[in-house]
Amino acid sequence: MSNKLMILSFVALTFGSLALAYEPKPLQDFCVADPNTSVKVNGLVCKNPMQVQANDFFFSGLHLRGNTSNPAGSKVTPVFATQLPGLNTLGISMVRIDYAPWGLNPPHTHPRATEILTVIEGTLQVGFVTSNPDNRFITKVLQKGDVFVFPVGLVHFQRSIGNGYAVAIAALSSQNPGAITIGNAVFGANPPIPGDILAKAFQVDKSVMDQIQSKF
Repeated sequence: MSNKLMILSFVALTFGSLALAYEPKPLQDFCVADPNTSVKVNGLVCKNPMQVQANDFFFSGLHLRGNTSNPAGSKVTPVFATQLPGLNTLGISMVRIDYAPWGLNPPHTHPRATEILTVIEGTLQVGFVTSNPDNRFITKVLQKGDVFVFPVGLVHFQRSIGNGYAVAIAALSSQNPGAITIGNAVFGANPPIPGDILAKAFQVDKSVMDQIQSKF
């Protein structure tokens, strides 16, 4: 009997730990972020609730096209807790993504969030890669009104296909999902990852790695 209780206790603790691995549920109606405090916490400090106004729950600007005149041909406009303080502790955020013709939102991951994306205009090729050891590439072409989900932590991308601009809106399951762009992280780390390490990892000559790193 005692062994069964120990096993049940272990299972309960395990699942409890898994549940706490994601953002905890708020313990009050809201916790509007206070940008004026110097206190550092896991998240943002709450503003005095008696000083909260409607504008703390409001953001304007997602109707504006982002500037895609960059090498990737894309622009991400975030609405995180830093832009919309009322999102603090609510475990959700969103972005607008603009794409020039054939523009790319390069392969990246969100370490703290699942992403669900809706195409507003244009046509997008999207995809993600599963974890080791399979590393399956799952991809699909989306049209206006289509929805696609990128599981938390997996490398994914979007690319506009066609000669017109494209727009997508994406929701993320964290107020601060984080973004790790693969090229920037691997080849543009500061300080740089030693070239011989990258050369061995990618099975190419170090001079090739040096040339790639110079572009970042």
